[in-house]
Amino acid sequence: MKFMKLGSRPDTFYTAESVRTVSSEVSSDIIVQVKGTEYLLHKFPLLSKCLRLQRLCSETSQHEDRVIQLPDFPGGVEAFELCAKFCYGITVTLSAYNIVAAQCAAEYLQMTEDVEKGNLIYKLEVFFNSCILQGWRDSIVTLQSTKGFAVWCEDLGITSRCIESIMSKVLTNPSKVSLSHSHSRRVSDMSCNGTESLRHKLTTKGWWAEDMAELGIDLYWRTMIAIKSGGKIPSNLIGEALQIYASRWLPNISRKVKANRGRTSNSDSDSDSADEVSSKHRLLLESIVSLLPSEKGAVSCSFLLKLLKAASILNASSSSKTELARRVALQLDEARVGDLLIPSLSYSSDTVYNVDIVLTILEQFMLQGQSPPTSPPRSKLGFERRRRSRSAENIDFDFQESRRSSSASHSSKLKVAKIIDGYLQEIARDRNLQLSKFIAIAETIPEFSRSDHDDLYRAIDIYLKAHPDLNKSERKKLCRILDCKKLSVEACMHAAQNEKLPLRVVVQVLFFEQVRAATAGGKVADLPSNIKALLAAHNIDPSRPPETLSSTTSIRADDQWSVSGLKSPKSRTSTLRMKLAEDDDFDELDMNPDGMGRHSKFKAFCALPTGPKKMFIYQCENGAMCGGRSNLPAMNDGGNA
Repeated sequence: MKFMKLGSRPDTFYTAESVRTVSSEVSSDIIVQVKGTEYLLHKFPLLSKCLRLQRLCSETSQHEDRVIQLPDFPGGVEAFELCAKFCYGITVTLSAYNIVAAQCAAEYLQMTEDVEKGNLIYKLEVFFNSCILQGWRDSIVTLQSTKGFAVWCEDLGITSRCIESIMSKVLTNPSKVSLSHSHSRRVSDMSCNGTESLRHKLTTKGWWAEDMAELGIDLYWRTMIAIKSGGKIPSNLIGEALQIYASRWLPNISRKVKANRGRTSNSDSDSDSADEVSSKHRLLLESIVSLLPSEKGAVSCSFLLKLLKAASILNASSSSKTELARRVALQLDEARVGDLLIPSLSYSSDTVYNVDIVLTILEQFMLQGQSPPTSPPRSKLGFERRRRSRSAENIDFDFQESRRSSSASHSSKLKVAKIIDGYLQEIARDRNLQLSKFIAIAETIPEFSRSDHDDLYRAIDIYLKAHPDLNKSERKKLCRILDCKKLSVEACMHAAQNEKLPLRVVVQVLFFEQVRAATAGGKVADLPSNIKALLAAHNIDPSRPPETLSSTTSIRADDQWSVSGLKSPKSRTSTLRMKLAEDDDFDELDMNPDGMGRHSKFKAFCALPTGPKKMFIYQCENGAMCGGRSNLPAMNDGGNA
């Protein structure tokens, strides 16, 4: 870093009985008090360069014993002593670390050219413009030191000139920037071949982000606004710089807030300090959000969700949360389940995770990407139908692009469906999670986005285990979101003996499992017409093999499916008998139009044999078709069961 030395005399200042003075053959004739520290000095060297001291001494000439008070001196005793030494001709060293304090002190004492040629203000200005503003590191350090002299630096233009210097260097090719010791030293220390690696480092994009992360949020915000206004830095580099800054100033927010909340019960002073820390972090977070580039993909979805998690913990403004949720929705297909687990610190909710904000993100994601037209626009003029023109080719090209965009949107919804099903498995373990919220999140995913329902069934199973107090109507409502046709063989085998499921779901699972077994090998022609009609009504293709169990999400040991003993039809039948014996699901309100009630159905199901018999179907409650096996003689096609 650059530095400048002024003066040639040795330092003769010393402290005697808590008073600072300078050794001289001439006795001191002026007392200056700066923030509690007294200086016994001489009028001649001081008054010859400081206009303010001249005026103060002229006002106190009749009272020689009066002390000159400088209570609001900028920079304190260090800055005053630097100016005093300059007046005595004692050597002082100036650099980016103390030039701001020296400039403010010199302006306060009015050490201008009108008092003496080559005065301190002039020398400082020359050094500031020719050296400080020309170096990268010097500009960063100087700008950082303006924080303690905010008003003075704004009036003198020091802050704005430092920001302009930093902006110009960021927008310039880094090989042409004088890094002045700091950045180049870090690179050369880490390399074996200093010249080549330094040249490679200097040409790396985004080289400036790490050094700028040392600035406070106010100065950082102003500098980043200036850099963005230049229009030369790609949005992804702006995003990377913001991520570096956030990782430095917002680490482990949840731990800090919890620790501070634990101290609030000790004393009021601890509570005030914790609130102050949270307020600073909140301001920092909201400033980072306001700097986020508007382009999609400029920052990762994981980083946005971390900001959203911090915003939830710090109780940031609703506008910041809304903006983050909107940006996350644009890139939700890039999210990970762990990033969506945003803790809920609201006193009005006992849930572990904030599911409301995830539901908001999911709803906004589903509102995106309106479907393009199914065919390209047709010309209204007849001759244009027969003649191929460039405009027609452009229309077809635009149509193909819209189709590609639609495919990308469809694939992103498939990814989001997998992510949300994994998220449901995590939040299902929360005993305080309301059933309505669980269902709301699950139903937000459109039907076509789930190629199979295995992950969704696993989430339902976990929820049933964590909420054993659900009544029968609630369990039935929960299982309505499940499509038994989209369950794999393994999932069906598990569901068939899952005693927490409603009877209707178990019956449907058994039926579709037996239909799959009957249609194995694609021999659809051997099926009765009534089963074919049932398959067609449920959009089941018998020739297509069942989909395999999804393994995209990690499963805890206690949530794994156990299918031992399920290969035997006898075990499935006994499970069904037990369900029918214990379940009161078929009551008078659920009676079929044909008048067949629970008692007759119970007898029919209890008559199920353990050996293979002919298939039969009958009409369950609400008109649903259920299947099983019976000892009854075979029915004619199209007959009522």
